Amino acid sequence: MNAHGIQEQLFQQLKDKMYSGGSLVDEIATLLEISTDSAYRRLRNEKQLTLEEVAKLCRHFNLTLDHLINPGPDTFAFTGSFIEIHSFQFDQWLQSVVQHVKYISGFKEKKMFTVCKDIPIFHHFHFREIAAFKHYVWMKGIYNSPELARKKFSLKDYPPGLFELGQKALQLYNQIDSVEIWSLETINSTMRQIDYYHESDLFENETEVLHIYEALEKLMTHLDNQANMGYKMMVGDTQRNGNGSFQMYLNEIVIGDNSILASLDGSKVSFIIHTVANVMLTRDVRFCENMFESIQNLMRRSTQISSVSERERSRFFKFLRKRISNRKQQFNV
Repeated sequence: MNAHGIQEQLFQQLKDKMYSGGSLVDEIATLLEISTDSAYRRLRNEKQLTLEEVAKLCRHFNLTLDHLINPGPDTFAFTGSFIEIHSFQFDQWLQSVVQHVKYISGFKEKKMFTVCKDIPIFHHFHFREIAAFKHYVWMKGIYNSPELARKKFSLKDYPPGLFELGQKALQLYNQIDSVEIWSLETINSTMRQIDYYHESDLFENETEVLHIYEALEKLMTHLDNQANMGYKMMVGDTQRNGNGSFQMYLNEIVIGDNSILASLDGSKVSFIIHTVANVMLTRDVRFCENMFESIQNLMRRSTQISSVSERERSRFFKFLRKRISNRKQQFNV
């Protein structure tokens, strides 16, 4: 690819990065300290970018030119960062989730596709009990928080402000048209975590277990209602209030991987979740189109249980609620 082609592809990536309402010309002019007219000439490929300007743009927009300069058939460029286990701050990580979903919600036409191995994190923040327990599991069981080394789970210890920050992410997520592909295994990890901490005597009292299971039951009822209505809403809402559509699919064979694909004003971006909470993303067209086609194929081989298929939807949520009810009885709480 020649210099003009690379510059054209670079600016296309920058356009994909900008959300609705942002001005790429103004952003470039400010960043490169040039006039808007000069920025337009570069956008139109009438003036070639200098190497220093390319470096400034790539650093500012967190881009790499590797796959443009040497676009091998098996090469895909991702961006992301790694969580440091010993310095992990849940509030900072949650703030990054807010920023990602805020970016997506800023586009005029946006849609998210999630293949759900676990309950999507946004749904945790419908109920404080679930959000608090998941925070405890992550900080104690995964990131070895020294503050929790000898502490049992108690809802009263849930740090103030985290639930409000999570609800902000949820409210932004609710604005976006979404497709979620669930399986019969999607709630398994949460239930296994409850089992583990109960058997390890890490609940301050048995009532805490009951409260989490009751919240999980309520969450299943809420998701059932959303699937029935075909749109998202906060718990207790009866009106759509401008929220996005909610399409839910059931696949009884494939277990998901929590990957997310977002379609944004015609372009696509893939979010790959790895090693629990690390996220890497790519706008690589070939990768995103392949992921999109894979999701579409999975949807075709799944049963849509939102807005239609009342019998299948009822069967699915009845199965989940029954599992939760049986576990409560097993614990005698």
